[in-house]
Amino acid sequence: MKTTINDIAELAGVAKSTVSRYLNGGNVSEKTKERIRKVIEETNYEPNSFAQSLKAKKTNFIGVIAPTLDSFVTSTILMAIDEELRKREYTTLIVSTSKSVDREIESLISFSRQKVDGIILIATGVTKKHIETINAIEIPVLVVAQESEEFTCIINDDYRAGFEMGQYIAGKGHQTVAYLGVTESDIAVGQRRKQGIIDGLAKAGVTDVKTFQTEFDFQDAARVTRDMLENYQPTAIIGATDNIAFGALKTISRLGKKVPEDYSLAGFGGYNISEVIHPALTTIRFNSEATGVTAAHTIIKMTNGEEVPPLQVSGFTFIEGESVKNLN
Repeated sequence: MKTTINDIAELAGVAKSTVSRYLNGGNVSEKTKERIRKVIEETNYEPNSFAQSLKAKKTNFIGVIAPTLDSFVTSTILMAIDEELRKREYTTLIVSTSKSVDREIESLISFSRQKVDGIILIATGVTKKHIETINAIEIPVLVVAQESEEFTCIINDDYRAGFEMGQYIAGKGHQTVAYLGVTESDIAVGQRRKQGIIDGLAKAGVTDVKTFQTEFDFQDAARVTRDMLENYQPTAIIGATDNIAFGALKTISRLGKKVPEDYSLAGFGGYNISEVIHPALTTIRFNSEATGVTAAHTIIKMTNGEEVPPLQVSGFTFIEGESVKNLN
């Protein structure tokens, strides 16, 4: 089996970017150089001279893989990435995958063939196939929105945001709560955000919490809400995103009910329209623009072989609207 740059990094106990910097004549301490040199000799590792020559001739192209282009959060991140890269004379190449894992993999391979300097993957998840592909293409890849120990990542603080929302809903006296979430294959939203909400509610003594799975789609959220309300009557409904909350609002309105008089409602995302609708939606806005700026800075450093933090966490702002009734 062929030894890869990842194998060298692991055996030498250093970051992949450090090995890359060593191979390309960058700044590495003598002690680290000796460790890497020893591992290379022991494994008979032969650097890919073609890949190295490509790396030496930077294209100043950065590939960005996005799950969708019609999401407020994603589009905000994309615009910030593009703006920041332009300032540094990089060109952004953007592809949308329609939330398809297969298309994410195809796009990673396609960008590697286009000889981009680096790739930003706004991921819907990190599967075994992602790991294999990213390691195989040996181009710096920054993962945004999902966490993986294998790669450099930028994530939202989904657990803490969920916990804060759970505490808020409980603090308003709600004891019966429904959560409209997404598939657990999405670690960030499907698992961590949900767990934060459940833990935040539980810490405040709320145990009657039922979770329901929906797509990110507005119409599907409306359908799931309709089915839910036939068998379960919560006082508060929390959507995993504002879009899901809007789907719930559609069903509530069609049933002749009102928010917050009959059902309290909250979401995540902080879309501009969330403040415009009546009643204004209680939500959490993640610092998407800052995430985009950080992503641009990070991928440039990675393409230059510089050290970057393996995990960076973006903050959020709680926005109290008028959609949650105080039952106290």
